[in-house]
Amino acid sequence: VQHVESGGGLVQPGGSLRLSCAASGFDFSRYGMNWYRQNPGKERAFVGSITSYGDNTYYANSVKGRFTISRDNAKNTVSLQMNSLKPEDTALYYCNVRILSRDYWGQGTQVTVSS
Repeated sequence: VQHVESGGGLVQPGGSLRLSCAASGFDFSRYGMNWYRQNPGKERAFVGSITSYGDNTYYANSVKGRFTISRDNAKNTVSLQMNSLKPEDTALYYCNVRILSRDYWGQGTQVTVSS
């Protein structure tokens, strides 16, 4: 199982970024996918998730209404569209899948929201 996240960067408050995660090594369309984020010295925090066919999404209260998760099962990718970004959204963002009670993580992509 492998995930490669991309799309992070530096953005001003109020701006937007789109993160992508390319997954491989498992039957992508069978599994829900998740996004988490983490800052140094803090625990990894749930951002949102999407079901295997993309028919349902779930979000942390802190990002609800600003972030949108989508997926393309034909391309084995999951995306996180982030709008109205705030400085507190600054973090290392990870793509995640849980298979048979084991979590698989990518290397993360850094998002920094600062003026």
